[in-house]
Amino acid sequence: MPMLPRVDALSSVEKNYLDYLKALPAAGFSGDIETSYASRLAVATDNSVYQKLPQAVVFPRSVEDLQCIGQLAELHGDVRFSARGGGTGTNGQSLTSGIVVDLSRYMNRILDFNAEQGWVKVEAGVVKDQLNDFLRPHGFFFAPDLSTSNRATIGGMINTDASGQGSLVYGKTSDHVLSLRSVLADGSLLDTHPIPIEQAREQANQNTPVGKVVKQVLQSCEQKREQILAKFPRLNRFLTGYDLEHVFDESMQHFDLSRVITGSEGSLAFVAEAKLNVTPIARYKTLVNVKYDSFESALRHAPEMVAAQATSVETVDSKVLNLAREDIIWHSVSELIEDVPNKTLLGLNMVEYNSEDADDMDAKVENLCARLDHCIEDGGAGVIGYQLTDDVSHINKIYAMRKKAVGLLGKTKGEQKPVAFAEDTAVPPEKLADFIMEFRALLDSKGLNYGMFGHVDAGVLHVRPALDLCDPQQENLMQEISDQVVALVAKYGGLMWGEHGKGYRSEYGPAFFGEELFTELRHIKGAFDPLNKMNPGKICTPFGSEESLVRVGDTKRGSYDRQIPVAVREAFEPAMSCNGNGLCFNYDTTSPMCPSSKITRDRRHSPKGRAGLMREWLRLLSNQGSDINQLEQSQVTPSLWKRLRNSGDKSQNDDFSHQVMEAMDGCLACKACASQCPVNVDVPGFRARFLSLYYSRYARPMKDYLVANIEKMAPLLARMPALVNGIMGLKPVKGLLKTRIGYVDAPVLSTPVLTRRIPAATKFDLPALQRLSEDERQHYVLIVQDPFTSFYEAEVVADLVKLAEKLGLKPVVLPFKPNGKPQHVKGFLKEFAATARSSAEFLNQVNQLGIPLVGIDPSLVLCYRDEYSKVLGKERGDFEVLLVHEWLQRLELPKVKQKAETDYALFAHCTEKTALPGAEKQWQQLFASAGIKLTPVSVGCCGMAGTYGHETAHLEHSVGIFNLSWQQAINEYQPHQVLATGYSCRSQTARIEGFKPKHPLQALLAVIEE
Repeated sequence: MPMLPRVDALSSVEKNYLDYLKALPAAGFSGDIETSYASRLAVATDNSVYQKLPQAVVFPRSVEDLQCIGQLAELHGDVRFSARGGGTGTNGQSLTSGIVVDLSRYMNRILDFNAEQGWVKVEAGVVKDQLNDFLRPHGFFFAPDLSTSNRATIGGMINTDASGQGSLVYGKTSDHVLSLRSVLADGSLLDTHPIPIEQAREQANQNTPVGKVVKQVLQSCEQKREQILAKFPRLNRFLTGYDLEHVFDESMQHFDLSRVITGSEGSLAFVAEAKLNVTPIARYKTLVNVKYDSFESALRHAPEMVAAQATSVETVDSKVLNLAREDIIWHSVSELIEDVPNKTLLGLNMVEYNSEDADDMDAKVENLCARLDHCIEDGGAGVIGYQLTDDVSHINKIYAMRKKAVGLLGKTKGEQKPVAFAEDTAVPPEKLADFIMEFRALLDSKGLNYGMFGHVDAGVLHVRPALDLCDPQQENLMQEISDQVVALVAKYGGLMWGEHGKGYRSEYGPAFFGEELFTELRHIKGAFDPLNKMNPGKICTPFGSEESLVRVGDTKRGSYDRQIPVAVREAFEPAMSCNGNGLCFNYDTTSPMCPSSKITRDRRHSPKGRAGLMREWLRLLSNQGSDINQLEQSQVTPSLWKRLRNSGDKSQNDDFSHQVMEAMDGCLACKACASQCPVNVDVPGFRARFLSLYYSRYARPMKDYLVANIEKMAPLLARMPALVNGIMGLKPVKGLLKTRIGYVDAPVLSTPVLTRRIPAATKFDLPALQRLSEDERQHYVLIVQDPFTSFYEAEVVADLVKLAEKLGLKPVVLPFKPNGKPQHVKGFLKEFAATARSSAEFLNQVNQLGIPLVGIDPSLVLCYRDEYSKVLGKERGDFEVLLVHEWLQRLELPKVKQKAETDYALFAHCTEKTALPGAEKQWQQLFASAGIKLTPVSVGCCGMAGTYGHETAHLEHSVGIFNLSWQQAINEYQPHQVLATGYSCRSQTARIEGFKPKHPLQALLAVIEE
């Protein structure tokens, strides 16, 4: 593999920015400053199609840091900024060629809460779901509900005046902002809240930065009041950019500058803190899922739902539903959205009712159901059925499916992917169906596919046409469609940006506002930010500025991706398919999605970040003339001496590969992203390929060879376990492993070894098994060994043998055959392919016996299904290795003597519960049939992930990840109650908590009759 060009030659940080960044710490800035190419790339994209490389990323820790940023910038005239929260904007709102100011890493504290008065005070980096998790025990929630709520920050919501589901009742973010603390471009502190107009006039007379701002906003909004009211449509989701109308209350007695900042997309000031009103959680809730024969029927019937006094009405079309059916999310909602016999479900309205009075809500729901029954009987309105649920957990699952719809649309097959650019249009709800039909006709005339979902109660529907933006002609088509949609919404009395802000659609602002009102926007921008430092190009520019507004046609990610040859894009599809949705930034620590991102709070260490780095790496190699596919096939590895020499030069060269390597090395290879990500961005897959190529140029660390050869070494070491354990326990040996090899807490070999724990009759004898009749084979089970349980937890394999015997079966332990998973994790792909080929050949031979094959460790068993299929293709064969619970479900468990006295808690392996989403429920059912109560516990990754937690470099993060969710959950149970399906999970718990949980099969064994 060739060395890439020097990073500073790729895209240098401009000197004036470097001077500014060097001066920041001396000026008192206490946050992080990152200028690496990888860090900048991680924030060069958001949830839009655009890409713009910033000069740096800074992470302030406090309001004082934000003030420092602004005050110092006064001395560096050309320095520009853009605030960033969760990076979930669909229109490039936070993208900049200046400095990204990321408030999500540190400024994420909940500062104060007053339940009696119903308000909460937060820093801008607090995540929406984080806030609601805090409020829920107190009986409140922050109402605006976004599809990106598990990663969108309050600061981002304020800057886009976000709304979402339920806005008909709960309104937008601006309706809940009581006060803001912001920092102006010059570092001035700005505290805003409703004040009497007389007080505002007094402030306007002060010759201060704040006084100038108040003076200009008062002047613009008072003098142009009639034009403002005449111009802005009366829409629930109407978003102006600068909310000129609501600066005054209805009585014109109070003035609130917060309303101008809310929705300003960071173009006026840094929002640092916010005081928000919070809403009591309704005591009663019911969701009615109304099913239709067409999407048009669902749209046209929506106003009747609103008339039936629903709290909210959400809709999805058949495309979204079908994508959801293929996703991991569907297992959680399939029973809640059942198909209608002899009917085709093509549209769905999710109608929610909330109330403090059960009788009131029941009456409303009964009224709606009576209307729906009438429609079904008469065949009217396209209604083909409906389902009700008042179970909050079920309702949340349905909304989780709806929220994932944004990402699921990116999963469509082919080069054309649904694109966000004209997907938050707002029109009066009564005109929505006609508008959408005309919108669909427009897209149909272009021969485009598209998906639709959204908030029909508010007249906002998300429409995403499928385009291939690597194709310049398709990119031009995006501009053409965008222009036509602007005209279409105007025809229906609506607007282009009903929910997701302007961003790169700012070019349409002058035409929408008209010259007179747009002039006032520019005056206001000039008062707040006269030097155009704050997110320049968005919404408007101040007078005196020669800079232009950003445009729909500006640089997109596709212009970079198209530089990668088609064959390479296809070969690395998992990295190329990432659409920026950002679900991998999930705040929830109990979610298994990307533990490295959670512990580092670093965008590079996320599936999205790693996919972006991989794409750039491929692009740079392609521009250098390197054929990545050919490199993989040839894999001509330089001599050890040359690789050592290259490695010795790493500190002297700026090969971008080193930055990619840093991000890849932090991945736990847990594979949660492969199923949790809406488009299945499989980081461990392309990570292994990267490692393989990277180490064809640079020398590998010794620990990699240790890990990759563990399956060869373990059988040899197990011949003398006591001696090996004794040596490994010596302090000098531990010290050598830690400092020289980079390996800590090496596992202890089982004593006695497995062969001494199981009966001789379990020994594998292929000819003897082949002589058995088909009926006789029905009473056998073949146990597939893995290196961890066989050599380090032999008691678990022995207990599986006993369990099989208690079930009246004859267990046979297959001879140990390396699985290859450790080789794959470390990027030894040639070696892995050879191992997989050998093991598959053996397992296919054994599989011909027709006897079930059962393995214990989830990550190893699932490797047979996933990695083997990818590396071997058809050569893999058709053998099937079952996990223990899958095998047990095929059997009839005997009844226990008496009900078990112990209730158990199940801590499932993260790879298992993401790849097999029904696994926890199946374990629960198995235990219930044996008279045992088993409760699945919601936790993320344990932090061990194979050998990740044993590596010195990762030890701190490994323990930290465990503490995120496992530690608190474990401490809620007695040690004997805790069951864990993963070897790594049991090992991590033993290391940190001092006890090793049992495998669920061991708990079953203890109660099943002989």
